[in-house]
Amino acid sequence: MTATEIRTATPGEQFARAFRTDPAAAEVRFDFTLSDAFQPTADRPRLTVRNLFRKQRVDAGALVSWFESRPGGAAPGAPGGRLREADFRFGTAAYGVAPIAGWVQVPDRLAAEPAALASFVDRRLMVRLGTAENRALTVGLLSHPDLAPLPYSGSYAQGVLAAFDEIEQTGGTGHAMIVNPRDYYGELVGAGNLLTDLAREKVMICRNRHVAPGHAIVGDFAMAARLLEAGHSVIKVAEPPPGTFAAPGTAVCAEVYEGVALQLPTHFYHVVPGGADD
Repeated sequence: MTATEIRTATPGEQFARAFRTDPAAAEVRFDFTLSDAFQPTADRPRLTVRNLFRKQRVDAGALVSWFESRPGGAAPGAPGGRLREADFRFGTAAYGVAPIAGWVQVPDRLAAEPAALASFVDRRLMVRLGTAENRALTVGLLSHPDLAPLPYSGSYAQGVLAAFDEIEQTGGTGHAMIVNPRDYYGELVGAGNLLTDLAREKVMICRNRHVAPGHAIVGDFAMAARLLEAGHSVIKVAEPPPGTFAAPGTAVCAEVYEGVALQLPTHFYHVVPGGADD
């Protein structure tokens, strides 16, 4: 394979070439985040969690930066005569990246079919990586100690819209949310002009199953947080964690290195059904 062919080859094609040479320990390293090489939204418009953030490169180690939080991480009350921001607290924190991996098992016959193996990596392993990435980033937001719950007692749509209002009452602009597909199709699609209204405001909606039904994450993703990425990735034959697959076989993982710096948790809300224990 020529240098030009290597530069233009897909990740799957590069891995298939390495696998032919050493099927027991094939490994290909990339100087970019593999998630950017898989763009299913061109044919099937659907945002991933990474699409909601602005990105920042973290070359090595931890990034020390600022944050602003509510006292005790509690949800704010009525604004009263003071701006809510007057009670916020400033500080610094160390942010970093961690590995996120998607896994597949290579069917035996694909070892002798380089083109099919390349397609399998490009079209299936990349989907598994995207799922793992969506899950890791969503769970990371939900587990942040300063992400305030915002219970609602009316409709789901009312609960989501209340979060946008709360963010603006705090001085931010909620421009994106993560919702469960069940709520997207059951509560938002067909709910009058709601989706049209949100589209007019250029609100970005990521739907994934890692937010519980009836819940949502609403936030100022562009200004209040950053997606940190190391800018390198790997596809390799490796031993999967126990329980990854139902049967033994040749396992291949795609791994990226990412994290979220949630610097203004005051501009994010976890919308929850009334009475839910967050």
